[in-house]
This record gives sequence, C-alpha cells and structure tokens, in this order.
Amino acid sequence: MSELMQAELQVGVDFSMTDNQKMIASMLREFLAREFPPPVVMDYDESQKLPMPVIQKLGDLGLLGCIFPQDYGGSGFGYLEYVTAIEELAKVDPSLALTVAAHNSLGTNHIFQFGSEVQKRKYIPDLASGKKLAAWGLTEPNSGSDAAGMLTTAVQEGDEWILNGTKNFITNSHVADVAVVLAITDRSKGNHGISAFVIEKGMAGFYAGKKENKLGMRSSETGQLVMDNCRIPLENLLGNVNEGFKQSMKILDGGRISIAALSVGIAQAALDASVKYARERKQFGKPIGDFQAIQFKLANMATEIQAARLLTMRAAAMKDEGKNTNMESSMAKLFASEVAVKATNEAVQIFGGYGFIKEFPVEKLYRDVKLCTIGEGTSEIQRIVIAKNLVKQ
Repeated sequence: MSELMQAELQVGVDFSMTDNQKMIASMLREFLAREFPPPVVMDYDESQKLPMPVIQKLGDLGLLGCIFPQDYGGSGFGYLEYVTAIEELAKVDPSLALTVAAHNSLGTNHIFQFGSEVQKRKYIPDLASGKKLAAWGLTEPNSGSDAAGMLTTAVQEGDEWILNGTKNFITNSHVADVAVVLAITDRSKGNHGISAFVIEKGMAGFYAGKKENKLGMRSSETGQLVMDNCRIPLENLLGNVNEGFKQSMKILDGGRISIAALSVGIAQAALDASVKYARERKQFGKPIGDFQAIQFKLANMATEIQAARLLTMRAAAMKDEGKNTNMESSMAKLFASEVAVKATNEAVQIFGGYGFIKEFPVEKLYRDVKLCTIGEGTSEIQRIVIAKNLVKQ
C-alpha cells in the first residue's frame, strides 16, 4: 500500500455532522431567513453593495472569527464547523459567503498563522469579532498564478518598509480595515524573494483603487489595493523576510477548502430550487419531475454534490488534525467548483425560460458560481498541484 493511501486511511471515517456543525447550520438558517431574505439579497446584488448590517451581525454570532481560538477573541471552532458555516451562507448568498471566507481564511488567518504574538494580539481580536474586516493581496494586474511575476516591491529604508505597487481582484478591497499584502523584497530569488506585510487603512500611500463591475458575486466588493510610497513600520513584516510565498501557499490550502464549501453551498441551493420547481411545474398534465429526463438531471446533481461535500469535509477534517492538506484542498476545490458549475447549468435548464429571469433563484446562482473555478487558483492550477503531489510520492 502506498504512503498516500496509508495517509488517507488515517483520517477517521465519520459521515455524521457533529453537534457543533448542526448548531451552526441551524443557527445560520434561522438567522438568514430572518435577516437576509431573497428580496434583500437581490437588492444588494443589484446595487453591488456589501450588506454591512448582516456582516456585523455575523460578527456578533462569531462567524468572522470561526477558526481562531477564544483566547484571541475567536469562536474556537475548527474547519469542519467553518465549512458548514460557509456552505449555509452560500446557499442564501454566495457573495456573503465569499466575504466571510476571504476575511477568515486569507487575511485574518495569515496574521494568525505567521504573525508574532504581538501582531496577533494587536489585530486578531478586532478581526475575529467583526469590528474590522480583512483583505489579502497576492494577485496583480499582470500576475496571478505566476506570483514571481508580481511588480509590487517592498524596500527597507531605516526603520520603515516602503511599498509600491497595485494588487488586483482583491475581495473586501474597499471595506477592509487591515490587509495582508505580498511584495517582492529580493527579485533575484523569484518566488523565494517575496515577503508578507500588514497594512492598515489610513496609512499614508495606501488606498483602494478601481472597484470591479462583476458578472456575479456582485455584493462582495472586489477591487484594487494601491501602495504609492506606502511607509509602514519594520514590525509590520509577517514572519521572516523572503518567506511570504511559502506562507501564502499554506494559507491558500485553507482558503481552497472554504471555496470548496462555498461551491457545495451554491450547488446545493441549485438542487434544492430545482427539486422544488420540478414538483410544482406542470407540463403535459403532470409535474416535470415525473419525466425521466428531469429525474436523471436531479439524480446526477445530487450524487455529484454529495461527493463534493465529502471531499470538502475530508480536507477540513485533515486540516483540523494538523495534517498537510495541499493535495486534498486542491482536490476538494477543483471537484466542488466544477460540480457547482454543472449543477447551476442544469438548474437553469430545468427552469427553462424562468431560469433566465432574475425573479427566480437559479439565475443568480448561475452568475455567481463561475468565480469558484477561478479564485484562489484556477481549476488548471489545482490540477497542477494535485499532479505534483502524485508524482513526488
């Protein structure tokens, strides 16, 4: 038996939800039904505004500090509870789920994982409580997966770092109070010459640039972060110089699990809406759910969604056990995101003409879902990560 198979078998097999997962799922369903009904969701989608009142209440519920210890003001939950929360949020509004995921998994988690004790005490409590929001800046206008091609630089001058450059496609760009930004500190070292820094809103030379007008996820703000001779203290370096790329890859392992959960939530919402519609919509004198063509679509959707959920839960369980999830996170993200795209496509087909209209739920899911195969590493990048893990065994 290969080492890879042995490692997989070491993960406990328990397909039931924990009491904490059940509690979080129930709490969020009740909260979202009361505080964020479909008409309100669509109003925010149309206006492209972040639903800050809902975000703040999620902070009060502990969802913005889900994966951080109580000692730092977090909820003290693990990734299993976290992916449950993201899935439930995504069923109602993928934009909301994306905002919460980027805040937890990327910006705040980078500080928690690689910050000094002083940095963690300074930033995590306010971020975990929702008093402040976090952003994370890796991608640039001319560099995405090719991180070594980034142009943002950080140069030490006396007791300060001076940063110059622009980050692109950044979730929470215009609302974040704290951002973790990656910058080149030694270009001769390629990926090994990148460092991570914490920048706070209001620091001179740091501001949000263009806000993107997007196809989907429209109430989750996405835009640019600009550093124009931005001066920050030396102590705002996260970890050691030139270790930022290695740090960011570890952060993405957790982030990809959250995108997998978000994808599962979208796909489940598409299935739920399709089943309901198939029962109610009649053609030729009977519900369309009585036709085998529709039944097969629903059966395929349900089976693939459950497989995606299990992959996601496996990666989350491994994360909670402190295991390396590099390959498992990519598998979950790759499969779940592509299943979600298929599920929403089938949902629109089942709804027919009504699936193309904003008054029905699957139209928005269809627009929102595509980002899941792109953000935090495209499907192509996930396949590269998975293949490299297989070859190196």
